[in-house]
Amino acid sequence: MIQTKQDFFTAVKERRSYYAISKESDISDQQIEELLANAIKYAPTSFNSQSGRVVLLLGENHDKLWNITEAALREIVPEENFGPTAQKMEGFRKGYGTVLFFEDLSVVKSLQEQFPTYADKFPDYSLQSSGMLQYIVWTALEIEGFGASLQHYQPLIDEAVQKIWGIPSDWKLLAQMPFGKPTAHPGEKEFQSIKERFKVFK
Repeated sequence: MIQTKQDFFTAVKERRSYYAISKESDISDQQIEELLANAIKYAPTSFNSQSGRVVLLLGENHDKLWNITEAALREIVPEENFGPTAQKMEGFRKGYGTVLFFEDLSVVKSLQEQFPTYADKFPDYSLQSSGMLQYIVWTALEIEGFGASLQHYQPLIDEAVQKIWGIPSDWKLLAQMPFGKPTAHPGEKEFQSIKERFKVFK
C-alpha cells in the first residue's frame, strides 16, 4: 500500500474542485497507478459486482482527451460564446492527467438476469458504486497533493474515446477527472446548517 501524507478526514475536509492545476506531480506514475488500482479493488459494490472500470490518461493521451472534448464542444457552442469554454479546456489540459470512470453494463445486465426481482434497481446500484469509486479516487488524489475536479462531457465524447483508446462497447463512460498539482486554491465554501441535514434518534 502507498504511504499517505494526510489522515482520511483531513483529506475529506480539504478535497475540493480544483480548476487551476499544473503538469506537476509529487509522486511517480507507478504510485498513481497503484492508487487507482487500490481504489478499484476496494471500492464497495452491490452484490460484489465489481462493475467499475477506470482508464488513466497521462502525457499526450491526457492532452488528446481535452482536444477531443474541445472539438466536440465547438460543434454545439457558438463561436462568439466559446471563449470561457476554451479557457476551461486549456485549464484541464494544463493538468497532469485524467481519470476516466466507466461502468461495465455487461455486469449490470448479468445481475439483472440472475436476480430479476432487483432488475430495475441494478442501474441505480451501479451508479452508487461508481460514485463511491470516484470519491475514493478524488480523496486519494487529494491526500497525495493533487487537485482534481469531476467533469461530465459524455455522451459528446463517448464515441471518440471508445475508438481512440479501444474501450469495450459495454463500458459506459460516466465521468472524467482531470488532476494535477494545484496552482491556486478555490474560494471559501458555504455550508448549510448540519442541523438541517442531520437527524439523530436515540
